[in-house]
Amino acid sequence: MKLSDYVTLGKSGLRVSPFCLGTMTFGTDWGWGADEEESVRVLERYMELGGNFLDTANCYTNGHSEVILGNYFGKNKFKRDRMVIATKGFGNMYSGDPNGGGTNFKSLVNACDESLRRLQTDYIDLYYVHHWDPHTPVEETMYALNHLVEAGKVRYIAFSDTPAWVTCKAQMIANENHWAPLTAYEMEYNFSERTVETEMMPMAKELGIGVVTWSPLRKGLYSGKYTRENNGNVPGGRLATRYKGQVITEQQFQIIDELLAMAKEYGTTPATVALAWVKSRPANSIPLLGARNIEQLESNLNVLDFVLPKEAADKLSKLSAPPESFVEHDILSENAISMLQTGTTINGWTSKPWPMTPGPDDIRW
Repeated sequence: MKLSDYVTLGKSGLRVSPFCLGTMTFGTDWGWGADEEESVRVLERYMELGGNFLDTANCYTNGHSEVILGNYFGKNKFKRDRMVIATKGFGNMYSGDPNGGGTNFKSLVNACDESLRRLQTDYIDLYYVHHWDPHTPVEETMYALNHLVEAGKVRYIAFSDTPAWVTCKAQMIANENHWAPLTAYEMEYNFSERTVETEMMPMAKELGIGVVTWSPLRKGLYSGKYTRENNGNVPGGRLATRYKGQVITEQQFQIIDELLAMAKEYGTTPATVALAWVKSRPANSIPLLGARNIEQLESNLNVLDFVLPKEAADKLSKLSAPPESFVEHDILSENAISMLQTGTTINGWTSKPWPMTPGPDDIRW
């Protein structure tokens, strides 16, 4: 696989790389990112290898992430149109201002204009609603997003970290009004966050929305630097800076142990194995690759030349399986499917007979 093996995003014709470069680490304002010089090195290396998909947000490193990208493309304007730049609105950048964040018309349009200014561009390729705003009707949010598209400020729209029922409602509103539809949905997905498999991923598939996954290494937890020996105490790591006090569970340590063993067996890194597992999953998502330096980027890009054997992927899937959700335990349970199909095979899905199915002589009502 190469970064130039482009895929279309959702039902759109927008071509993007199979791995997106996440730029939340661009800027040192949060205490653990990369300075502008190192950020540019990471950016240029990604682009040199054919990568064209960038992800940021208005609030990342207090706006510095967007500024770094803006400074680069402002000096290299001929490269801007070759890239697909995604950013997000929602985060409140103005303390004490109730309309400084969120997804109402005023907030979202202002946030977009501010992002355009920091990015030094006339348009945003993919504009996300960063989170669900429970104070704003989703009709207003979709109206605002469509307004931004019609104004030429945004090319495609998307949601991130929003309930499935809200996203479905939003897509139906867009369809009914012939407004711009949601093209992508961004969600966390890794060994420690698989609950999205029961609602978010099936929703995206049904609605024709492309899936972009953030934190495939769980904030670096599955990168290989955290082990039982150091018990997660890695100076400078995000667990010690941004996520102070986070405890690594026994299940997570078991996954880390297996990643280390597989990395040794296959002659690669734990991060490569973890990223390959995410990419191998049925949702066929576009994972975000984050990097604070060029070495981390190069290490993460090893996944392009690595294919995880099926037996290894299955082992990691079993090891990281989350508790069953209501959807799995009841709605899609074996009993429910048996009740539906009564031992028949439909679309390749065979059920057991349902013991309470009435026989030919039992139908009396």
